Amino acid sequence: MLVVVLDVKLFVDGKEISLNEFVVRILGGTVIGAVSTLRGVKEDWKEIKIEIRR
Repeated sequence: MLVVVLDVKLFVDGKEISLNEFVVRILGGTVIGAVSTLRGVKEDWKEIKIEIRR
């Protein structure tokens, strides 16, 4: 079984929000699943950054 360790950080208005393991797995898995299906994304990517502004 392959174990993948995710380093997921969430910042809101510059302040880091602490995440428990469940949220890290859900948030990280959702983003990785969505991004990895996109054309042009290599299988061996190292980092994904998302920036959302309103």
